[in-house]
Amino acid sequence: MKNSPILAEIAAAIPSLRKSEVKVAEFVLKAPQQVMHMRIVDLAQEAQVSEPTIVRFCRGIGCNGFQEFKVRIAQEIAIANNIGQFAIAEDDSIEDICDKIADTTIQRLHQVKTQLKSAQVAAAANAISRARRVEFYGFGASGAVAIDAQHKFFRLQVATAAYSDPHMQAMSAVTLSDQDVVVAISQSGRTKDLLHSVQLAQQHGARVVCLTPANTPLSQTADLPIHINIEEDTEQFTPMTSRIAHLMIIDMLAVAVTQRRGPEFAAHLNSIKRSIKSLRLDPH
Repeated sequence: MKNSPILAEIAAAIPSLRKSEVKVAEFVLKAPQQVMHMRIVDLAQEAQVSEPTIVRFCRGIGCNGFQEFKVRIAQEIAIANNIGQFAIAEDDSIEDICDKIADTTIQRLHQVKTQLKSAQVAAAANAISRARRVEFYGFGASGAVAIDAQHKFFRLQVATAAYSDPHMQAMSAVTLSDQDVVVAISQSGRTKDLLHSVQLAQQHGARVVCLTPANTPLSQTADLPIHINIEEDTEQFTPMTSRIAHLMIIDMLAVAVTQRRGPEFAAHLNSIKRSIKSLRLDPH
């Protein structure tokens, strides 16, 4: 049995499903807690489809049958409820805050790990390895991730820049070619200015990698999407774990690109370490 978040898989699979199976998917996404307690005949009735359609739907999303499908729904709901217990209250102590933020972050990163498709990371790393230039685009917290990415890939002898201003992104986009790659970072996947920037880059031949949720305008526009499905709570005291998840994926890409450089590239990285060693105080 798979261990990845099934609701995200269902949402991502909708474009490839039959019309009758889409009706099942939409009902499941709307009321997963209700589905968890249903019989196959109940779900067929609620979704207004036949029982064989339910069976085909379950197999189409990687389940052996209806029972495995319900078990995976129940597991995901249990994980979601566990994460929800870490909501921070105004009267929490510092110890409570530390524990809750650490636990929430760990849970969210595990969630991303289980759903991550390594083939998507590999395809993006291959494109970046061959690129003449790599530009990172993001706004707000995603802009901070873009700057971190620029720092990592600069060390890898990649001609790179990070832009979090729409005008600068537009100017960057029109200077790109089919030898270049844009990495667009967005938690919502729906930022208008970012969509405009990546479309402009594509018009000039650049390939677009994105770090964003599945089934969003950005993921559907990008050439090489990397799906990161995190339901970000926007309450005042909630930590922004999506930013940390995006940083983790950037690390994965950087390591994958380094690996593709070959063992001789280690000499370059060692020379960088030596160059900054003189800037630090001797620990002894």
